[in-house]
Amino acid sequence: MSKLENRTYDDLTVGDKAHVNHSVSERDLTLFAAVSGDVNPVHLDEAFAAATPFKGRIAHGMFSGALISAAIACELPGPGSIYIGQELSFMRPVRLGDSLRVELEILEKLPKNRVKIATRVFNQDDKQVVDGVATVMAPTEKVSIEKPELPTVQVG
Repeated sequence: MSKLENRTYDDLTVGDKAHVNHSVSERDLTLFAAVSGDVNPVHLDEAFAAATPFKGRIAHGMFSGALISAAIACELPGPGSIYIGQELSFMRPVRLGDSLRVELEILEKLPKNRVKIATRVFNQDDKQVVDGVATVMAPTEKVSIEKPELPTVQVG
């Protein structure tokens, strides 16, 4: 089992970076639709989506936002981080099968243990699909925990 370790506010430096990779699957879109309630057919119905300007199904925009949230919670600053705010711009569609790279970079340290973090997502062609900035309350105490295993969920 792997560990999750955080970086405290005092340990963070402007320019610190982290990244997380994720391949977008059918299961991701189905589960995200079920949890969010967003069943827009552009995400779930190939025939419908083929007639849109995207010419096929695309992932929910906030799916990328959720990947950013996970990267902040698990990587930088890590466990104990509290999301305060997020600005996002969706630059390109994310499609089934895309291999995404979520990149985080500490931009600024603010009072009250807060940090501004650049939140960027790139696809397998190194094209940016999401750009944003998060405001996060960084943890003040060091934490190292076992990464919990997710339950198996049947889709279909």
